[in-house]
Amino acid sequence: METRAAEHGLAVFVVNAHGNREREDQYIGLFERYRVKGLLVASFERLEDRLAEVRRRGTPNVLIGARVVSGKQPSVSVDEVVGGRLAGEHLLSIGRRRIAFVGGPLSVQQVAGRLQGASQAVREAGTATLEVVDIAERTIRAGRAVGHRIVSRDPALRPDAVFAVNDLLAIGIMHAFVMAGVRIPQDIAVIGYDDIEYAESSIVPLSSIRTPHEDFGSVAVDLLLRNIESGAVQHEVFTPELVVRASTSGQPHS
Repeated sequence: METRAAEHGLAVFVVNAHGNREREDQYIGLFERYRVKGLLVASFERLEDRLAEVRRRGTPNVLIGARVVSGKQPSVSVDEVVGGRLAGEHLLSIGRRRIAFVGGPLSVQQVAGRLQGASQAVREAGTATLEVVDIAERTIRAGRAVGHRIVSRDPALRPDAVFAVNDLLAIGIMHAFVMAGVRIPQDIAVIGYDDIEYAESSIVPLSSIRTPHEDFGSVAVDLLLRNIESGAVQHEVFTPELVVRASTSGQPHS
């Protein structure tokens, strides 16, 4: 986003509300008072009504990362259901039948979409199960905690694959597995989501669902500029892709 904005002689001011809705509202109000040219807003909350008010008062904005309900709200997002389905289908294709989905809160649209896609794949397979582990955070520390809980089970009751809702969780889970002597992927395969920079160089190179980071950011800026210049309201939905690495490249342990 910064690169694309700079091409048009604009600067990007970045603030992070850390998932706090009250703080999000404060930042949006602050930028309105400073009369910024436009807003790019990424949130886990439902903000369309709030952003509609902001547009009515004269500040164009684009919602990024979430599927919109209103056709009047410019947006750029990823098809999370397709991404979740890709992850589920990949784990099934390597013979896994006891899959754990780790992520949350499930009220977050992106998390719910990824779970929906994985659930579809498992349901259609007919011979597999999907355990949902709903957690509040999506961090490496939270992943380690979940990983420790999984390895504390009797081996016969453990999943043979884990789909973590993001790469940070997946990396934490793998750390816990390796420390406990669980082999990845022979005992438990692991796949993440986002394909962050550290996925390829993690303790075991991590399979992941890749989202188009650079294109995503530039398109968001382009949509905002079009909205500023002509009032055009556009929606772009990106399709994620599967990236296979060592964390899922083996067969189930027998």
